[in-house]
Amino acid sequence: MPTPPAPSVLYPDVAAHDSLAAALRDTADGRLDAVPVSSPDGAPLMHASIGSTLPHRESLLVSAWTYERKWSIRGTESFQHLALVDGDTDSLAEVVEAARAWHDGASLDEIHRAAPFVHLTGRFEVPDRDPARLTESEWQHLHREAGELEYPWRDSHLLLIETAYAEPPLRALYPFTSHWVLRFATATRPRMTVVGPSLFAHSDGSFGVGGSFMDSDLGRFATAHEAVALALRQLPSGLGPVTLGG
Repeated sequence: MPTPPAPSVLYPDVAAHDSLAAALRDTADGRLDAVPVSSPDGAPLMHASIGSTLPHRESLLVSAWTYERKWSIRGTESFQHLALVDGDTDSLAEVVEAARAWHDGASLDEIHRAAPFVHLTGRFEVPDRDPARLTESEWQHLHREAGELEYPWRDSHLLLIETAYAEPPLRALYPFTSHWVLRFATATRPRMTVVGPSLFAHSDGSFGVGGSFMDSDLGRFATAHEAVALALRQLPSGLGPVTLGG
């Protein structure tokens, strides 16, 4: 892999301000003067964070790319530390628009309208940390994420999520994926209590059910409905409502 150019070469305008935070303030032309914006001492040209007025939002993180002149953003909620928004742009002015809206407490849709490069992850904000709402938010995220995949098995993965969500006992559980394997928990992040089998779509279009990670030891089926039906039969009895995993 070739050696990346020095940050001062790729971002001379940022280097002229000594930090990405200072460059953002200058680009904002006063609109960020009252907003907490900072860069780390270790890599001031490459990173910046912008605080929010909402306590359930963490600071919006801005990171410069290493080989290409571009910036990425990531805005997370403060309980599970999961992304609500992300996105890439080659315009600092667009970053400013997203940063100001994030700081001011604009809704996620309003942030996207202010800065169209902002990508909504599908999660919605749950300021009161209601576990049922956090569970629904994660299902919504997984559905959107599956629909945006560029892999050949995207349709199968999306169908698996839709089929599992259609079953009330599974829909009531907190969903998550690891290596595109769909799993379930009775407690939310950050400390999930995993329960039941794993579900996943094979590259040949079949669907697996596993008692262990990425292993179809419980069955392999031609349809998502058959796989989900087996997963339902494998769930322990007496599962209560999802709780906070904190």
